[in-house]
Amino acid sequence: MSDNFWKDRNVFVTGCTGLLGSWLTDALCGKGANVVGLVRDLVPRSNLRELGCWEKINVVRGEVEDYALLERVLNEYEIDTVFHLAAQTIVSIANRSPLSTFEANIKGTWNLLEAARRVGTVQRIVVASSDKAYGSHEKLPYSEDAPLQGRHPYDVSKSCADLLARAYFETYDLPVSVTRCGNLFGGGDLNWNRIIPGTIRSVHNGEAPIIRSDGEYIRDYFFVKDAVAGYLLQAEKTAEEGVRGEAFNFSDERQINVLELVNLIIKLMGREDIRPCMLDQVRGEIRHQYLDSVKARRVLGWKPLFTLEDGLIATIEWYRSFLREEPGGGTAG
Repeated sequence: MSDNFWKDRNVFVTGCTGLLGSWLTDALCGKGANVVGLVRDLVPRSNLRELGCWEKINVVRGEVEDYALLERVLNEYEIDTVFHLAAQTIVSIANRSPLSTFEANIKGTWNLLEAARRVGTVQRIVVASSDKAYGSHEKLPYSEDAPLQGRHPYDVSKSCADLLARAYFETYDLPVSVTRCGNLFGGGDLNWNRIIPGTIRSVHNGEAPIIRSDGEYIRDYFFVKDAVAGYLLQAEKTAEEGVRGEAFNFSDERQINVLELVNLIIKLMGREDIRPCMLDQVRGEIRHQYLDSVKARRVLGWKPLFTLEDGLIATIEWYRSFLREEPGGGTAG
């Protein structure tokens, strides 16, 4: 694609203050896009602000559960491209509060898709699904033709959102495609109960990182800048045969269990005197999940640019800088 593909293009990003949304917004601004960002809560030190994007975009305050707002934004800002990232993304919160998760992740998706259908001017939509949409399978890694069979609240919400996107493509020929990523990580994630930012903050403060599980849960962890590149490439190619209406897995295809990941972070931070504390309290989560990205490589010509270690080193440096600037000299808040 031309380097000018995004220049002056009107782009709507839901979930723009989140981990992926903030880095994606920053990339779009750097490429000359006119970005409209949907913001529910104001977070003073969100990565969107840290990156200096807040002053560069049109900010709309509201929620994806508000259908009328979404239709207004698509119409009044003459949106060409949508990245639908807004969601409740924390599995433990979904287990405690399934209804609000379903409202955000399922209703929010059908609202967005229906608004795009009714306005009729949107040329490409990328909907963020997840590896969790597949549910639990004996055969791994997941490929895109594996059944979507979520069982727990978060997993079910992503299965449903994924199927809604497919339904709007099949029924209305809406120009939508779906991304399914591994566990995203990178600087700017302020959800401290996630394993990577939580571990980095604990080690930074000289404390034992907490592992909620038995440490044996296997995942693939995917650096956010690789995800951004995948999202942009997929959006650029949405009109092509074999992309429109399709789902794509994005992963570096490296599997690692939680204990190995935490020990790797401890090593990279030079604090091998610290030992993690395992609580073994996790219930209602899938034990083994990881993705096959052959389709993205073959159809989109995508490949990851960062190893797990590369991504972790960059992420650790981001958090060290962030935590040093916190009130109180970097103590956890």
